[in-house]
Amino acid sequence: MRAGPLVVVGDTLLDVDLQGTSERLAPNAPVPVVDLAAERPRPGGAGLAAGQAARLASAREVVLVTALADTDDPDALTLLDLLEGQGVRVVRLALTGRTVRKTRLMTYGRPLVRVDRGDGRLHGRTGLPDAAAEAVREAGAVLVSDYGRGVAAHPVLRALLEVLPAEAPVVWDPHPRGAVPVRGARLVTPNRQEARVLAATAPTARPGGYAQAATDAAALRSRWRAAGVGVTLGEHGVLLSTGDQPPVLVPAPHVPGQPDTCGAGDCFAAAAAVSLAEGALLTEAVEQGVHHASVFVTGAPAGRRENVPADDPWELVRRARLQGGTVVATGGCFDLLHPGHISLLHQAARLGDLLVVCLNSDASVRALKGPGRPVMGQRDRIRVLSALGCVDAVMAFDEETPMALLERLRPDLWVKGGDYGPMELPEAPLVRRHGGQVLLLPYLEGRSTTHLVRRAHAAGGEHA
Repeated sequence: MRAGPLVVVGDTLLDVDLQGTSERLAPNAPVPVVDLAAERPRPGGAGLAAGQAARLASAREVVLVTALADTDDPDALTLLDLLEGQGVRVVRLALTGRTVRKTRLMTYGRPLVRVDRGDGRLHGRTGLPDAAAEAVREAGAVLVSDYGRGVAAHPVLRALLEVLPAEAPVVWDPHPRGAVPVRGARLVTPNRQEARVLAATAPTARPGGYAQAATDAAALRSRWRAAGVGVTLGEHGVLLSTGDQPPVLVPAPHVPGQPDTCGAGDCFAAAAAVSLAEGALLTEAVEQGVHHASVFVTGAPAGRRENVPADDPWELVRRARLQGGTVVATGGCFDLLHPGHISLLHQAARLGDLLVVCLNSDASVRALKGPGRPVMGQRDRIRVLSALGCVDAVMAFDEETPMALLERLRPDLWVKGGDYGPMELPEAPLVRRHGGQVLLLPYLEGRSTTHLVRRAHAAGGEHA
């Protein structure tokens, strides 16, 4: 962790929401008439990211290095006032053209139409104000918010970013028409569509699925020599590729209805940058980013789905497949269900349409854990798991690994807790051979059945 400001570098836009209601059509054309009730301007692009960073990093100065029009441009003045009010220090670069303004006409919380104006781009790519160079050199972390309008391509800025020490992580939010991230960025955050365009890899069997995102993320991470690439997947969360293990997927909370997601990607990148600036690991930073982006969109994380059990788990799988659903599977002993199990299961359930738990039978648990296990018998473990609303089906197996069961089940996703490394997943080649994807989910540290059993034995010894 390095002292210094959190510096946001990139293109700033002005977003304006015109909010109103519509209850009738125009008499001379079949178009809705909107009665305006409010006008809400806010910084967009790098400006939005800087404002979110300032809100989250209360103990660290936030500096925005961006191109803004001259003060005779009213939209530029509006941006300066808004950013100053959010506690952001702005270092201005010269802009050619007018401020880019994106205006959305909103009715009942949903956009009806968007109108864009302004052609502003960075003016020149040679000189750099001393204040901008000083801010980057002293940065505790840098977030590059590239909207393809020239700031991220400034050669002097890029040269400064490439020589920052490792303690000053660089987060890069790319754009298909923007600059290539500098080598060694700690985290690059394209969305699914951007990753597809930028990676240009061959389509997988399910082009819109997690396997495609994993393929694209791995290709981009290698190409850009980044520590991690986190592909944002909207309501499905973020898939993080670090290259040394299967990708980690951090799911987003389920949100009912159709929330307004405009700006969620900027909020995710800002929160991740703040977290990395404070010394967090990549997975921790991505989790924080997903959490704050969810709060930005909804105001609070949303709840869970409901489940309708069935007697025949294979029939549930068959129905899900007929409807084109995604079958998610996870496995384990689940002996003495604890918060780590619950977290894993709830996250896994949000990844698809059906969650199947592959459960080690009593004989399988004894072979793995020893004669004193399981603490709970197979029938009771099935009953407890089946009672969880996030679990759709439980299938027991007698072998030490679920290989035979997975050969028949062929899940679209096989997920395990993040404490597993790539060499500890012998079932991964089998899953991939049938077109499935292996994912790791964040693991709650310090929660394990073995730890609980040891504590129980220790407590029993104290009272004997």
